[in-house]
Amino acid sequence: MKHYYDTFSTPAGDFSAAVDDSGALVATAFGGVSALRQRFEGSDLSRDAKRLVEVRREVAEYFSARRDRFTLKMAPQGTPFQQEVWQALCQIPFGSTRSYGELAGKLGRSGAARAVGRANATNPICLIIPCHRVIGADGSLTGFAFGEEIKSQLLKHEGVLV
Repeated sequence: MKHYYDTFSTPAGDFSAAVDDSGALVATAFGGVSALRQRFEGSDLSRDAKRLVEVRREVAEYFSARRDRFTLKMAPQGTPFQQEVWQALCQIPFGSTRSYGELAGKLGRSGAARAVGRANATNPICLIIPCHRVIGADGSLTGFAFGEEIKSQLLKHEGVLV
C-alpha cells in the first residue's frame, strides 16, 4: 500500500504525518520522517506535501490556539480493543486529562488500566488522537513515546500545566 507524508515545524518540534491513498491520516510522529518510517515497514512512503495540506492547517491552528478539536479523517490500524481506547481518547476534551484507571472505567473495564496504558502507548496518531492527555493516577505525566518534555509542552499549551 502506498502512503504519503510530510514533515513540518511546530512549537513542539518537527511533526511528521502520513496519509493513505484516500487521504485518511494513518500515522503521526514528533521528529523527522525516521520516527514515522518505523510504522511503515513493507509500505511505500513518499513525500507529498499537497496531500497533507489539511493536516498541516489543523495542526497549525491547534498550536496557534484557534483549534481545540481535530476534524481530520483518520484510519488508524489496530486491534478492536486499541480502536476502542483510541476512540475514548478522542473524547477527552482539550484542556483536560484522565488517568489510565479513569479511562479504563469509562470503557467499562475498571481493572484494565494497564491494558489501556498499553493501547495508549501504541496510538499511531499522536496529538490528533490525544494520548498526551492521559496521566498517572497520582498526576504524574508518565510515559509518552516522544518524551515527557513534549508531553509537558502540549499540556501547558492546553492550559493543564502551569
